[in-house]
Amino acid sequence: MGQITYRTAKESDAGKIVAFYNYVGGETSYLSFEKDEYPMDVEAQAESIRGLEGNETNIMLMAMDGEEIAGIATISSSHKVKARHDGGLGIVVAKRYQGQGIGTELIRRLIEWAKGNGITRRISLDTRADNVKAVELYMKLGFIVEGCRRNATMLDGKYYDIYVMGMML
Repeated sequence: MGQITYRTAKESDAGKIVAFYNYVGGETSYLSFEKDEYPMDVEAQAESIRGLEGNETNIMLMAMDGEEIAGIATISSSHKVKARHDGGLGIVVAKRYQGQGIGTELIRRLIEWAKGNGITRRISLDTRADNVKAVELYMKLGFIVEGCRRNATMLDGKYYDIYVMGMML
């Protein structure tokens, strides 16, 4: 493992991003999708990245180990006037890179970016309530549990609660 660098996604990353998401979907049951269930193909991902150019309220940040993606974090906001102040955070760090501060750094950088964009005033996220490490990380960074969606997800016949978390900037 080399030096981790952080940068925004480029259109040329689309294939790697799709492969990364399809792979990490099989590493954990905490994501909203399973292995090979990532909803975008390479062209759709490239188009999504093109849409980020000049977008003041949406970003995709990548943690890179050389040419390998170690993690990806996003903030996605609505274009609607009443909702664009609230950015939804999504994050995933590949299992082999977990526990090294990469997730913390990705979120820290996204919070700073959001504070500086002049529009985002709130960041929200959903996470499984039993994902204790993630919940602890989010709380350490200033998120609070705003609610719980009971039995909101089901895997292998078992129901799981989802925490709705947020922070005001």
